Amino acid sequence: MRMLTVKLPKHLNDALDRIAQSSGKSRSAVVREALETYALERVESALTRAGELVGSLAGLPRDLSTNPKYMKNFGK
Repeated sequence: MRMLTVKLPKHLNDALDRIAQSSGKSRSAVVREALETYALERVESALTRAGELVGSLAGLPRDLSTNPKYMKNFGK
């Protein structure tokens, strides 16, 4: 694992100490768990990001994104 140094205000440092002590985990484990939870909440799928665009173009084949025939010669 890589090491990261973070400066915390007193109230967050105190909270981290309380959580670590009450859960029986190390401070590092509590921070890793919090970051993991935060990161998972922020993950967005391509569909979420482009949701308003999906289906907004008329006249295209319904299977454009899944049919391999549309990828023939793509990138040449």
